[in-house]
Amino acid sequence: MTSRKLVAIVEDETAIRDNYAERLRRQGYRVAGYSTRREALAGFAARLPDLVIIDISLGDEVEGGFELCRELRARSAQLPIIFLTARESEIDVVSGLRLGADDYLTKTIGLEHLLARVAALFRRTDALSSQADGGERIERGSLALDRARMTATWRGRPVTLTVTEFWVVHALARRPGHVRNREQLMAAANVVLDDSTVTSQVKRIRAKFAAVDPAFNAIGTVYGMGYRWESD
Repeated sequence: MTSRKLVAIVEDETAIRDNYAERLRRQGYRVAGYSTRREALAGFAARLPDLVIIDISLGDEVEGGFELCRELRARSAQLPIIFLTARESEIDVVSGLRLGADDYLTKTIGLEHLLARVAALFRRTDALSSQADGGERIERGSLALDRARMTATWRGRPVTLTVTEFWVVHALARRPGHVRNREQLMAAANVVLDDSTVTSQVKRIRAKFAAVDPAFNAIGTVYGMGYRWESD
């Protein structure tokens, strides 16, 4: 039930934060609002929320949202994180995703669009939780994926993936050698991202595996078509 989900909004403009909070509450979510990174961290000290929506500029910290995302990712790889900001540059989008955000939205979007993205992230986390009893484990050579626990290992060593990254790897590894285009990968991850953002996600995934194994090359690029999982 959505009423059990706690959404945190970290936004320094009170009117904007209250507007988002009111609409989310009308959807049945519980909402906690914070205006600065420090306030948010204090509020999250005892327990993390179920999802966090973050602006980049927070009070006197021009990039406080980026730092908050970094700190939250250090505490949880699975916590759904959405950037919602007025900053539209490609470098900001790439920076947000590299820090581990699951989605990057600009404030030009409508409230219904935001609610759809929140619901999509919750559908993914709920789908993972529903597998806790039976679960699905995929093993492809050096790769092992546990969908129940949303964990990935490579050559027996853990690879920490966000919710979006896990689903992208899952979509590729399910059928090694088959090319997955952008639309198919985003359908698997239940988000809608443009080509450059998908590229950034794949680069980040490769970097995480390469940190465990510098020789990692299991994700192949098929130029003009998409990506595929290569057998090792």
